[in-house]
Amino acid sequence: MKETPEELRFFKVILSSIADGVFTVDGDRIITSFNSAAEKITGIPASKAIGKRCSDVLHSDICENCLLDKTLRTGVQTIDRAVNIINDRGETIPISISTAVLRDDNGEVLGAVETFRDLSAIEHLRKELDQKYTIEDIISRSPEIHKLFAILPDIAESESTVLIQGPSGSGKELFERAIHSLSPRKDRPNVVINCGTLPHELFESELFGYMKGAFTDARQDKQGKLAQAEGGTVFFDEIGDLPLSTQVKLLRLLQQREYEPLGGTKPVKADIRIVAATNRDLKELVAQGKFRDDLYFRLAVVKFDLPALKQRREDIPYLVDHFIKKFNARKGKRIISVSPDVMSILMQHDFPGNVRELENIIEYGFVICRDSIIQKEHLPAELCQPDIKTHVTESSDSTPVAQSIDELDRILSALRKHNGNMSRASEELDIHRTTLWRRLKRHKIDPSQIK
Repeated sequence: MKETPEELRFFKVILSSIADGVFTVDGDRIITSFNSAAEKITGIPASKAIGKRCSDVLHSDICENCLLDKTLRTGVQTIDRAVNIINDRGETIPISISTAVLRDDNGEVLGAVETFRDLSAIEHLRKELDQKYTIEDIISRSPEIHKLFAILPDIAESESTVLIQGPSGSGKELFERAIHSLSPRKDRPNVVINCGTLPHELFESELFGYMKGAFTDARQDKQGKLAQAEGGTVFFDEIGDLPLSTQVKLLRLLQQREYEPLGGTKPVKADIRIVAATNRDLKELVAQGKFRDDLYFRLAVVKFDLPALKQRREDIPYLVDHFIKKFNARKGKRIISVSPDVMSILMQHDFPGNVRELENIIEYGFVICRDSIIQKEHLPAELCQPDIKTHVTESSDSTPVAQSIDELDRILSALRKHNGNMSRASEELDIHRTTLWRRLKRHKIDPSQIK
């Protein structure tokens, strides 16, 4: 049935009042209508847009894989797909688009409609946030980390030796990289030496290099890591794992800025900046006689400690967003975010693997997820199970039994001992059977499955 002139005027009023850009196309993707919001966003008047192909008007970065064409061919809608278009002034405008098929009363395809929303303001705010909460590749809104942000450029400008302490996966290597990138040595090599993985018997030859004939297989001179880093930065990762025999030679390097290749007869001057990192307490190792105190004080000219991720939970949403952007670019996907359920799980998780563990979780979600939102079912199975890594909260009537993860282990042990018998387990734990039921329900534990 054909629309009356009054109905057409009515539809035009509706379209002109919509804040989102809206245009329609026929089966050949020729624009048949173009509302005032579309004119404003693109800078192109409707009189110049109507009658042209949509690709000649929007100049999108996905025109070669046109979503409108896909919708026309398959009938599959697109919802909130982020793309870029070029406006009439040649400026790149970020928008989100949605598409749908237009049909008549008989179900015949007439064309398609695309709505799009200008994301420029949102992108501007996002960039402001990124600048506020990032330095180099480090993302954080933690007050403790921001104190480091404030002094990091000064640390980088100096030539002082730096010691970074923090748990595994907390981002020590990112801070070292930032120090190098912000330093006058940024255009020179940044050489990483992992003291925990390099065999001790090869450490000196790898670090200092060797001369021909220094040992049986030394058939020619070989440069060491220090020579490769000349003029740049050397990063000693996991330096707490260095044996005492090697520590004394590293001490000489720090004191005199020189070293001798194996089999060499004269010292070589080293123009290098040294940064070290460890997940161990070097002061405690010094007290145990496992680390030289003179080496420790030489390393710790500038020293700072990185907190574990569970101590800065406010960073989790920002890191999640960062990793989603990273894996979208790397894997060619269009995942928007994680669901509220997933974010709740992540905010309660204690992350024994710290930032690296969070990155692995998001990467796992990218492998499994086929939609635009990472859901609970896209998380590693162990993350949704009650275990010692989960940050547990309890209501005010809780007892210390449930508040402690060790006590949770006692509950499970008691149930296993009594083959899931609730009455006997509650007697052994000295708590009421109903209380035990409530705690098991909270942790999603089925006692009948415990034998």
